[in-house]
Amino acid sequence: MLKKLLIANRGEIAVRIIKTAKSLGYRTVAVYSEADAKALHVEMADEAVCIGPAQVSASYLKGAAIIAAALKTGADCVHPGYGFLSENSGFARDCKDAGLVFVGPPEAAIELMGSKRRSKIAMQQAGVPVVPGFEGDNASDEELIKAAKAIGYPLMIKASAGGGGRGMRLVEKEEELADNIQRARSEAQQAFGDGELILEKAVIEPRHIEIQVFADQHGNAVYLGERDCSVQRRHQKVVEEAPSPFVTPELRKAMGEAAVKAALACGYEGAGTVEFLVDKDRNFYFLEMNTRLQVEHPVTELITGQDLVAWQLSVAEGLPLPLAQNEIQLNGHAIEVRLYAEDPANGFTPQTGPLHQFRPAEGEGLRFDTGVRSGDSVTPHYDPMLAKVIAWGENRNEARRRLLRALEDTTVFGVTTNRYFLSRIIGNDTFGAGEATTAFLQQAFRDDPSMAPADISLQELALAACVFSHGISGPGAAHGNLNTSWSNAPATVTPMKLETGEQTAELLVRRAGNHFTVTRGEEQHELDLESMSDGLLCIIDNGVRQHCQYHRRGDHLYLQTSGQAVAVHDVTHQPASGSAASGSGRIKATMDGAIIDVLVQAGQAVRQGDTLVILEAMKMEHPVKADRDGTVGEVLAAKGDQVKRSQLLVDITAGEATAEEAGQ
Repeated sequence: MLKKLLIANRGEIAVRIIKTAKSLGYRTVAVYSEADAKALHVEMADEAVCIGPAQVSASYLKGAAIIAAALKTGADCVHPGYGFLSENSGFARDCKDAGLVFVGPPEAAIELMGSKRRSKIAMQQAGVPVVPGFEGDNASDEELIKAAKAIGYPLMIKASAGGGGRGMRLVEKEEELADNIQRARSEAQQAFGDGELILEKAVIEPRHIEIQVFADQHGNAVYLGERDCSVQRRHQKVVEEAPSPFVTPELRKAMGEAAVKAALACGYEGAGTVEFLVDKDRNFYFLEMNTRLQVEHPVTELITGQDLVAWQLSVAEGLPLPLAQNEIQLNGHAIEVRLYAEDPANGFTPQTGPLHQFRPAEGEGLRFDTGVRSGDSVTPHYDPMLAKVIAWGENRNEARRRLLRALEDTTVFGVTTNRYFLSRIIGNDTFGAGEATTAFLQQAFRDDPSMAPADISLQELALAACVFSHGISGPGAAHGNLNTSWSNAPATVTPMKLETGEQTAELLVRRAGNHFTVTRGEEQHELDLESMSDGLLCIIDNGVRQHCQYHRRGDHLYLQTSGQAVAVHDVTHQPASGSAASGSGRIKATMDGAIIDVLVQAGQAVRQGDTLVILEAMKMEHPVKADRDGTVGEVLAAKGDQVKRSQLLVDITAGEATAEEAGQ
């Protein structure tokens, strides 16, 4: 009997595993970096051990430190979660050698499926359909370029050890190949410590369908339906649902049986996911097998009624699978989205900073998997996912409707998120019709307003003016009905200057009791402020009573209306700002991170759009580009530097560069 489980992970997946483990009677042990000392998963566990500094290479990727923590606390089993060491065969082997049960597959299966090259060869031998391509052993750049000629374009470059879209590039034409190989290899080396690449023929506008499989130590294997993960950005999943609106019962059976065949072929045990690309004619091709629990496993849990972490622990104890294939039933529909601290209107740049307020919505059929709460900070050290928001319904439209409301009603103040972007996807007609492919976001959704900076509306400015005029200092004070607490003095008109993003609005605010009239130029908006309490405004606007969430910190205010959040700064009493505008030539870091390359030097002529610096953050490379033509005056960053968001990196002096000077 296993009794004490160490979770070798952090954040929402650690929290999720701890919940199931506790419900089954396990004692739990958390590990944490110095940056996570006050994290939710640390507080939830029975015991916790610090394993190193914030950097993942010095903490969550240090297998020896994790195993030492397990032995120190008397844990008898280790759950790796996903990411970090979850698909590291060496870590699985080291756990076994230390007398610990690894809650996952045997190291041989991890090693085989961890290589896109070797796993693809194994699947061909097992009779599982695969995408045509090139899987040369440690192929050089020259070998890849030669192989690409035979495959043809478009094609995909993939990191053999990769996942999550890292080290992956779509190449449309031959002249783009060499540069993309170098970038993919660099990113793969950074992310996985392995720069090996393979090539595959690009399947145009496919569905990305994956099958959840489970195997035990007694030779039994089953599949628990499919998940449709076609809505992706840069090969990273954005929306996942089960079952797929595209998959027929016949296709489900064929793919499920192929997935089970793949699992049995590698001697699998525990939870695994076999991923397939499916073309418009419903031909499917093996993509890869993830030898761990998937981020999107909750949608499978909701339609099957099974706890997959409980299944994992059961298999790890040596018990047979809880259900046979004919006992697995699918019920209803579930959809999951990944709520990230990122800015879709600014190229999905990851965001860092404090979470002043985080309040998940509540309601029937909703599930939030999260590892953060109000008061936490989003750091540059780890993935910026705040939560997984999942909705279940009797049918797909009910699940969509519940998820849409959950996104609109969830409060996140302090960092910019992709919440509005997600809600626009769920409400989109193409997605609603079940027709979204992997090309959906790049094509049909490309010009959606959620991916462009939004102009603040006069109504939102009026709401902000109400709060700033009332002079409250935070959301905690109860104000009740404002009619009884406000002065009956004659109406006053005061000027107000509010700033949001790059926009500044000059207003005239007329207040008479709780009635406000806000004027901007020739525009005017009137509303009545009924009450303000516990972070909620109640207003009457054009005869309609409605609510708005808010959070104020001094001269800074966060508002949320209809699922959209805006941050407003009251600069009425501040001197004129000298901040640099777009095109200033003062090139700043777009986020906290590490400088991995500097591509320019002082005196060099550059054109607008040229990449000056490459910044690494959240395990991804981000190019920092020139915002105007000119000459590099000063370079203030060097390779290896750790920089903060908005830190000045390069200064460009005015002047138009010739094509020859800019190296065009």
